[in-house]
Amino acid sequence: MIEPEMKKINSIINPKIMLILLVSLFALSFLGWQFITKQYLPIAPNDNNLIEVRIPENSSGHEVAALLYKNGLIRNDKVFLSYCRQKGMDKQLKAGQYTFSRSQSLPELALQISQGKVKSPSFTIPEGYTVRQIGELLVNKQICTQQQWQEALQVDYNYEFLATGQPGDESRLEGYLFPDTYAIGEKTSAQEIITMMLDNFAAVWNKEYAAQVSTKKLSTRNIMIIASLIEREAQIPEERKKISGVIYNRLQKGMPLQIDATVLYSLGEHRETVTYKDLEINSPYNTYKNVGLPPGPIASPGRAAIDAAINPEQHSYYYYVAKGDKSHYFSSTYTEHLNAKKKYGL
Repeated sequence: MIEPEMKKINSIINPKIMLILLVSLFALSFLGWQFITKQYLPIAPNDNNLIEVRIPENSSGHEVAALLYKNGLIRNDKVFLSYCRQKGMDKQLKAGQYTFSRSQSLPELALQISQGKVKSPSFTIPEGYTVRQIGELLVNKQICTQQQWQEALQVDYNYEFLATGQPGDESRLEGYLFPDTYAIGEKTSAQEIITMMLDNFAAVWNKEYAAQVSTKKLSTRNIMIIASLIEREAQIPEERKKISGVIYNRLQKGMPLQIDATVLYSLGEHRETVTYKDLEINSPYNTYKNVGLPPGPIASPGRAAIDAAINPEQHSYYYYVAKGDKSHYFSSTYTEHLNAKKKYGL
């Protein structure tokens, strides 16, 4: 009597249990699918800021995943590694310098690394940098060592616009390492970098300025010297050609240029102010003690400064004094200049 009743109960319970189990399984699967899907999504879809990540040689999949997680590019390093294994990418992750963003999904990151789409190394030389500053920039960016840079300076680069002199003399290259952004390879040497910058100057000069200079019967070297003075003196773009006019006016009248930037170049260091003692430095670049142009450029001028050197503003100014807001007050007479110095606390 009891056995048939138990069978009847089991026949009622079993389908219900099965249904509950199926629903639970489905729910767990759905939640799991949701979890995985979320892990694949970008951390911040609208954040396109670039993040540089260097993956060292012989990095394991675990190490790559840890780097991405550390830089906030993925939510879970284990999910990244699991995805790479599923797609057969875990043994294909390549070393190199990469540029990522948080708007990239996990699959996109994995594909980029497996294909080795690394960032091309690059650097930017600001306008007004000296040869020494350019070397320091490259060393700080670990593009070359100080020794490699010094060895590259010893090479005898054969360009018509370079002054004659002994290889290794930085003044031969000063002014001609053209300020620009340069893309290089992983193994580009310091010598190749200097050649790239000199080639760039030659191309820009021949295309944009050679004809103008020839027409006006000006020399390339003198224009570059004047342009370098303008680059270091002019703090606002509107004054470049006006300062150029002052330089030409003083040269024409046989007056010393008395440009502080040449004294700082002679000292080999940057200072906010130039003292009277500094003005006494014995250097051919000291335009307080020597009449005429210094023997060479004092920095690498950009296009605007070169244009100002070729096309100075025509005016009667012989003096200018800093006003404290990056602009200058220009004067035609020495008396007016002295009054301006008093006015601006100099």
